[in-house]
Amino acid sequence: MRIVDLSFPIRPHFRWKVDPQRVATFAAGDPLQSTVLTISCHAYTHVDAPLHFLPDGRDIAAMPIDQWMGDAAVVDLSHLGANGEVSAKELEAHAQHVRPNDIVLLRTDWPRRTDVGDPRFWTEGPFTGPTGCEWLIARGVKAVGYDYPPDFCTRDTLPSPTRRKPRRDEYTTHSLFFPAGITVIEYLANLDQIGAARCRFIALPLALEGADGSPVRAIALVD
Repeated sequence: MRIVDLSFPIRPHFRWKVDPQRVATFAAGDPLQSTVLTISCHAYTHVDAPLHFLPDGRDIAAMPIDQWMGDAAVVDLSHLGANGEVSAKELEAHAQHVRPNDIVLLRTDWPRRTDVGDPRFWTEGPFTGPTGCEWLIARGVKAVGYDYPPDFCTRDTLPSPTRRKPRRDEYTTHSLFFPAGITVIEYLANLDQIGAARCRFIALPLALEGADGSPVRAIALVD
C-alpha cells in the first residue's frame, strides 16, 4: 500500500495567521525546545465542523471521526483552468465512479499551476458551482475535498481596500453541503500523485472542544 501526503506545509501566509513562538530553546540553555503555535482553525489543509456555518451545528470535537476517513473517489477535473466551474455537467462527465457515502476529492491541480502563497491562487482559481454541489448531494456523499478555493466569493475576502463581506448564501459549498450533512476538507495538495480513481482517505482533526474547524494531516492510501 502506498501513502500519499495530501497536506500543505504550514508556514506564514498573507491570508492566515501562522505565528510560531519558541518559548524554550537549546541556545537559551533549556533542556528541551518548545514552540507555542498560534494558527487559525481554517488555515492550510483543514476540515470544517458544521458549527463553521450552522449556528446550532456540532463543533469539531463532537463530530464522529469517521466523517473524514473512508472510501474516496478522486474526480479528475485537471482540464479546468483558471476560473473554471465545477458544475453538474463536469461531474456527470467525470465522476460516474462516485458512490453513496464516499468522500469525494475534486482534483484540479490548481496548486501545481499557482502557488498557494500567490494572490492569484485565490482570485483566479476554479470554484464549485451550485449545480456541482447539488449533483454531489444527490449522490449521497459524506464529505468533499478540494485542491482549490471552493467558493467563488473567496476571491472577495482577500485583504484589500475594496474587500467586501460576502452574503451567507454566496458561500455556495457551505450553504448547500452543511444543511445536507456533508462536511468539507479544504486546501488539499498532491491529488495528482494518487494516480487512481479510488483510494482510502484519512484527514483527522484535533479534538478541539468548541472549535469550528481544525488543521489536519490528510493522506491517501492507495493499493
